[in-house]
Amino acid sequence: MEKTILLILIGNRKDSAVKVQQVLTAWGCLIKTRLGIHDGILENCSDQGLVILELYGTREQKEEVARKISVIPGVSSKLVDLKLEE
Repeated sequence: MEKTILLILIGNRKDSAVKVQQVLTAWGCLIKTRLGIHDGILENCSDQGLVILELYGTREQKEEVARKISVIPGVSSKLVDLKLEE
Protein backbone atom coordinates (compact mmCIF):
# COMPACT_ATOMS: atom_id res chain seq x y z
CA MET A 1 0.00 0.00 0.00
CA GLU A 2 1.26 3.46 -0.88
CA LYS A 3 -0.16 6.91 -0.12
CA THR A 4 0.88 10.37 -1.24
CA ILE A 5 0.13 13.20 1.17
CA LEU A 6 0.49 16.89 0.36
CA LEU A 7 1.08 19.12 3.38
CA ILE A 8 0.27 22.80 2.89
CA LEU A 9 1.22 25.44 5.45
CA ILE A 10 -0.56 28.74 4.89
CA GLY A 11 0.52 32.03 6.42
CA ASN A 12 -1.63 35.16 6.12
CA ARG A 13 -4.61 32.84 5.66
CA LYS A 14 -7.11 35.58 4.83
CA ASP A 15 -5.17 36.51 1.67
CA SER A 16 -3.46 33.25 0.68
CA ALA A 17 -6.30 30.81 1.34
CA VAL A 18 -8.33 32.11 -1.62
CA LYS A 19 -5.41 31.43 -4.01
CA VAL A 20 -4.80 28.01 -2.47
CA GLN A 21 -8.49 27.16 -2.87
CA GLN A 22 -8.37 28.13 -6.56
CA VAL A 23 -5.53 25.65 -7.17
CA LEU A 24 -7.26 22.91 -5.17
CA THR A 25 -10.49 23.43 -7.10
CA ALA A 26 -8.64 23.21 -10.43
CA TRP A 27 -7.00 19.93 -9.36
CA GLY A 28 -9.93 18.62 -7.30
CA CYS A 29 -10.19 15.29 -9.13
CA LEU A 30 -6.80 14.28 -7.66
CA ILE A 31 -7.89 14.90 -4.06
CA LYS A 32 -9.31 11.91 -2.20
CA THR A 33 -9.15 13.29 1.34
CA ARG A 34 -8.82 16.86 2.61
CA LEU A 35 -8.35 18.13 6.16
CA GLY A 36 -8.00 21.82 7.01
CA ILE A 37 -6.82 23.01 10.42
CA HIS A 38 -6.42 26.46 11.95
CA ASP A 39 -6.32 27.56 15.57
CA GLY A 40 -8.93 29.68 17.24
CA ILE A 41 -12.52 30.70 16.79
CA LEU A 42 -14.46 33.94 16.40
CA GLU A 43 -12.30 36.95 17.34
CA ASN A 44 -9.32 34.70 18.22
CA CYS A 45 -9.11 33.12 14.76
CA SER A 46 -5.54 32.32 13.71
CA ASP A 47 -4.08 33.78 10.52
CA GLN A 48 -2.16 30.55 9.81
CA GLY A 49 -3.53 27.25 8.60
CA LEU A 50 -2.56 23.71 7.70
CA VAL A 51 -4.17 21.65 4.93
CA ILE A 52 -3.51 17.92 4.59
CA LEU A 53 -4.44 16.23 1.31
CA GLU A 54 -4.39 12.61 0.22
CA LEU A 55 -3.68 12.67 -3.52
CA TYR A 56 -4.24 10.28 -6.41
CA GLY A 57 -2.97 10.54 -9.98
CA THR A 58 0.41 10.33 -11.65
CA ARG A 59 3.59 11.44 -9.94
CA GLU A 60 3.83 14.34 -12.39
CA GLN A 61 0.31 15.53 -11.54
CA LYS A 62 1.01 15.39 -7.80
CA GLU A 63 4.27 17.31 -8.23
CA GLU A 64 2.51 19.95 -10.34
CA VAL A 65 -0.14 20.54 -7.66
CA ALA A 66 2.60 20.90 -5.03
CA ARG A 67 4.54 23.30 -7.27
CA LYS A 68 1.50 25.47 -8.03
CA ILE A 69 0.73 25.70 -4.31
CA SER A 70 4.31 26.47 -3.29
CA VAL A 71 4.63 29.50 -5.62
CA ILE A 72 1.79 31.28 -3.80
CA PRO A 73 3.35 33.93 -1.52
CA GLY A 74 3.21 32.96 2.15
CA VAL A 75 2.47 29.29 1.39
CA SER A 76 4.70 26.22 1.69
CA SER A 77 3.95 22.71 0.48
CA LYS A 78 5.61 19.32 0.74
CA LEU A 79 4.78 15.98 -0.86
CA VAL A 80 5.19 12.96 1.41
CA ASP A 81 5.10 9.39 0.15
CA LEU A 82 4.22 6.68 2.64
CA LYS A 83 4.53 3.00 1.84
CA LEU A 84 3.91 -0.23 3.72
CA GLU A 85 6.12 -3.11 2.79
CA GLU A 86 4.08 -6.26 2.36
